[in-house]
Amino acid sequence: MASRLMGTQTPNILIVDDTTSNLVILAEMIKSIGYIARPVISVKQALSAIAVSKPHLILLDISMPEVDGFDFCEMLKQDTTLSDIPIIFISALNTTEDKVKGFKLGAVDFISKPFELEEITLRINTHLKIFQMQNELKVHNKRLFKMFNDQIKQVTEEQKHLIYTLTKLLESRMEGEEAHIENVGRLCKLMAMSLQFSSKFEKQVTASFLDNIVMVAPLHDVGMVKIRDAIILKEEKLTEEEREIMQKHTLIGAESLQELYELNKNESMEMAVDIAKYHHEKWDGTGYPAGLAGEEIPLAARIVSVVDVYDALTSGKSYRKAYTHEEAIEIMKGEIGKSFDPNIMEVFLKIHNQFRKEEKKEIS
Repeated sequence: MASRLMGTQTPNILIVDDTTSNLVILAEMIKSIGYIARPVISVKQALSAIAVSKPHLILLDISMPEVDGFDFCEMLKQDTTLSDIPIIFISALNTTEDKVKGFKLGAVDFISKPFELEEITLRINTHLKIFQMQNELKVHNKRLFKMFNDQIKQVTEEQKHLIYTLTKLLESRMEGEEAHIENVGRLCKLMAMSLQFSSKFEKQVTASFLDNIVMVAPLHDVGMVKIRDAIILKEEKLTEEEREIMQKHTLIGAESLQELYELNKNESMEMAVDIAKYHHEKWDGTGYPAGLAGEEIPLAARIVSVVDVYDALTSGKSYRKAYTHEEAIEIMKGEIGKSFDPNIMEVFLKIHNQFRKEEKKEIS
């Protein structure tokens, strides 16, 4: 089992408990599963053990002298080099309050005493597997972003295609929304071209602006790559807590693209950062993540906002059917001056049938 979970490396599990009998029992159980047990009796010893070798998982007692399990868990989660280690609390304390506190601090599970081998085996194997998959995803993402960074240094038509393909790959893991990225890129082109004929926007929507938004608009949801699959793929409506996590994709995406922008500063990457960060801002200031209002919101993000919502409304979700084109237009009219820039919507309402035509092309 150990080799299957971590390749050639046998997982090592740190056990932190000030009760010797618990350490002995858990260590024997872990060894019987085929993993390396590393028992320690205090947080001080745990820190020393971690400094020698980072554990794949920590079994952590709550009630301990000097520093208790809750405080130690919080300490680890604040350290970026250790925050990814899965922590399972082990304790005779099993009240809902204790469990809720543990989960809020970042623990992945809670095992009550006395210990049962089958339960220990199941929970450890489950979280080691999740830990392995998360690490593999991080490595994969680093490779993807490295490819992106290497290719964007000299923007050519081939590199533009690569950016589009890479972003589509990143978003394709969101089951059921594989076409969304293509729709946003295509419809942003139509929207931006139409704005060129508006006296309000003709000076802002230059030829280079149009080229840039067509290229980088598909990157608007690139931050989704770091949102848990359990949230992205959830079939029911999200809870408030899950929605807050989902909203962080704007900051995650902007931060990732900002790193690339610092390495290769150009207008297209600057626009990509603005779109990723601000495409969920609203004209009346009630959006996220910064609560910007009106023209404080970058123009490219305001354009993507309109297109993104239209495509979302006319696409089916697991918890609702797709709205018709007419229904989507009526819903969006009600958001003029609230979610959307009135001047952009004025142009959008003149050309919205072109969006319908684009849909028909896609279907045919």
